Amino acid sequence: MPSCPLRAYAGRVPLPRIARTRRGHVWGETWRLGVAFLFGLAIWGAVQAQLDSRHAEPTFGKDWLLVDLAIGLGATVLLLWRRRWPLGVALVTAVLSGVSSVAVGASVVALVSLSTRRRWREIAVVLVPWMVAGWSHSLIYPTEDQVVTLPNVIIGLLSYAVSVAIGWAVGERRAFVASLHERALTAEREQAMRVVQAQVAERARIAREMHDVLAHRISLVAMHSGALAYRTDLTPEQVSETAEVVRESANRALTELRAVLGVLRDVPGSGAPADGSPQPPQPTLGDLDALVTEARSGGATVLLDRSGVLEDVPEQVSRGAYRIVQEALTNARKHAPGSAVRVTVSTAPERGLDDEAVRVTVRNTVPRTATPATRGPGADAPDGIRKDVTVGAGLGLLGLTERAVLAGGELTYGPDRAGDFVLTARLPWSR
Repeated sequence: MPSCPLRAYAGRVPLPRIARTRRGHVWGETWRLGVAFLFGLAIWGAVQAQLDSRHAEPTFGKDWLLVDLAIGLGATVLLLWRRRWPLGVALVTAVLSGVSSVAVGASVVALVSLSTRRRWREIAVVLVPWMVAGWSHSLIYPTEDQVVTLPNVIIGLLSYAVSVAIGWAVGERRAFVASLHERALTAEREQAMRVVQAQVAERARIAREMHDVLAHRISLVAMHSGALAYRTDLTPEQVSETAEVVRESANRALTELRAVLGVLRDVPGSGAPADGSPQPPQPTLGDLDALVTEARSGGATVLLDRSGVLEDVPEQVSRGAYRIVQEALTNARKHAPGSAVRVTVSTAPERGLDDEAVRVTVRNTVPRTATPATRGPGADAPDGIRKDVTVGAGLGLLGLTERAVLAGGELTYGPDRAGDFVLTARLPWSR
């Protein structure tokens, strides 16, 4: 099936988009920065309360508390660039947390953000400045015991591990949600493509049915109406008989057209028309006699040979074989009028083959006035092509080939060594 129509349809199928709105992005950044600053401010207040309880001051004097606040505010602002430079922001905020209590909140948020990337090397790099910052902070804000004890180291490592664990979990969840979104998008695309393919296949099927049905009837109408226009030697009885054939063929064409258009009103999945009316039965190999009789009434010489039990052929395969014979007779009438046509339908296994299949062979002579369509694909057109012979688009033979392939069979056509046009088809089936 061609891919271009599918691309054209797929381009018009709406797909869901997953995108963060600008308002949501601003709110997300605001509350994260607010949490970081408030957390650092709480640590800053606790440190100040501890110093006041001991009547102590920072190593650089009491004014350092204001410097601490300013550095912490700057570290919090740096978090705006943590997505662009996650490792750099994490390192800088970790260093600043060694001289500022307020910057501790920013360093925690930066480490959590870095850990969402789940890259152990980047996370390990931050461990060194993180631990050094704890030691530096104890020098600026001295405690009663100036010695860095094992509990202090353990607390620093635990805070580092908890921050990394939180960031890692957030990263895992984001990756999981992203995979769900991607699966949803993929499912939507596949569903859209399936819908498009179903639409294209259904339209191709309707077009094929309309061609198979109408081409046969319209060719009869064209041939007999042409005879009425050019044959001035016809008796009134012959004119009346020919006009009756035209009328009957036109009525049958309308009836079969309604049957094909009824497909458009089918209830999906039920195969029944939406208005509840019963569908007319489709012709099968059991209707070959009527088809041949109709072709003979148009002046064609048609011989029919049958072998095997045609009634045992499944209905779907039987319908396909009937359409192949119908289209072959139509082609012979359009492109080789007056030629003798021999139709052979067999359900018996071929010699040396033990399979069950319907084999259809339609052979007709090719006059010098035949059109290129009757000579098979790739054949040169003979000289002296008659201008009054209908030149087809070749869609009928292409449709028959597609029908045979869809049924698991094959179809070939073209001139043989004797110069006759031969169409052969094989449609497999099983009991």
